[in-house]
Amino acid sequence: MLDKDQIAAASQVLVKHWRDGTKLDALEPELRPQNRTEAYAVQAALSGTLFGWKIAATSESGQKHINVAGPLAGRIMSDTVIADGGTASMKGNAMRVGEPEFAFGMGRDLPPRAAPYTVDEVLAAVDSLHPAIEIPDSRFADFASAGEAQLIADNACAHLFVLGAATNANWRAMDLVEQRPQITLRGQRYLGHGKNVLGDPRIALVWLANELRGLGIPLRAGEVVTTGTCHPPLPIQAGDRFVADFGALGKVAVGFE
Repeated sequence: MLDKDQIAAASQVLVKHWRDGTKLDALEPELRPQNRTEAYAVQAALSGTLFGWKIAATSESGQKHINVAGPLAGRIMSDTVIADGGTASMKGNAMRVGEPEFAFGMGRDLPPRAAPYTVDEVLAAVDSLHPAIEIPDSRFADFASAGEAQLIADNACAHLFVLGAATNANWRAMDLVEQRPQITLRGQRYLGHGKNVLGDPRIALVWLANELRGLGIPLRAGEVVTTGTCHPPLPIQAGDRFVADFGALGKVAVGFE
């Protein structure tokens, strides 16, 4: 069992690699989390201002990409958020993929409690829906072999995040499962699918709320939750422009340098 000093040390190693744009093979054995609880404790020691939350591996393709069996929660820090239409640096990014995502803005707190939150309770706490793009990366050189615990400690591969404007559409009356966002990249067009996000982006949001509940962490009003890619991760390179058009729900874009 990692003690508080080991947890802090593991977190500091990961933060240093993130800031320096460098990679490591693995955490030293004495700092390596052995289960999800220890891994989330390392993640919780990360420094920075919390903007919201991300879910990694909500799709089968996302799970294969990082070689895990199910979803992982991570923190989005304010200093990693890029304005819609802005430019993301490729420096230090080894994963080099972009992911179109449905993101929810919370309007009400969901505090920890004993009973799981229901879909209706979680959706009632939502204030807005946004198109978004996640640009993940890992501090591990071989993220596919790092394993679930180390990847959770590594903030579930969080790196950069682009949040589009809140939609004006009545998204609550829409079938998000069958939404087919169109992604444009290097002159090619790709179609995402809402069902790729744990079967339904709303179900993914509920999963996140209950994952935090189980950790004793509140999901707070004002925080954003991005629910995972609705298309297999798309390779990106410097000079690219990535546009995700969610139709009536709006669009979001980012360039890379």
